[in-house]
Amino acid sequence: MKSNSNKVRIIGGDYRRRLISFPDQQGLRPTPDRVRETLFNWLGQALYGQRVLDLFAGSGALGFEAASRGASRVVMVEKSRAVAASLHDNRRLLEAGTVEVVNADAIGWLSGCTDTFDLILVDPPYDSDLLARVLPLLAARLAPGGTVYAECRDWPELNGWKRVKEGRAGVVRHGLLMREPA
Repeated sequence: MKSNSNKVRIIGGDYRRRLISFPDQQGLRPTPDRVRETLFNWLGQALYGQRVLDLFAGSGALGFEAASRGASRVVMVEKSRAVAASLHDNRRLLEAGTVEVVNADAIGWLSGCTDTFDLILVDPPYDSDLLARVLPLLAARLAPGGTVYAECRDWPELNGWKRVKEGRAGVVRHGLLMREPA
């Protein structure tokens, strides 16, 4: 059974004020409202026509927020079968036709992906090396001029990436990354 703590509110766009639910899962923690608000302030609020990849989608708060704000395509990649099923349920609830849910390991999926994205959202489990492992794979998936948003406890080496915006909320570090010029 889902408790009230297993719900998150979409804060802007077409789905504003709508609640989405997510299952109990160790390590699953939605991006807080304050951090999402900061992110979308950085991005200019609307994402009309942008293609968005939400790796380690978890609750789906970031991906559904992007869809709510006009993204033309949002691909959510989530490894947990139960969490991916919840993302499918929320997609139906919101009637979010631009959202695709992929139940797969993020690194494996990235390795086989040929699409490019304007915005890539990366919020892996904090007690892992997954951010450091996916950053080298993201360069090939990022459209020219695209941006990566990442959350972590501590920044890994950002070889080839530069932080263009950065914030902190409690133990969460978050920021926008862009490719450094060659």
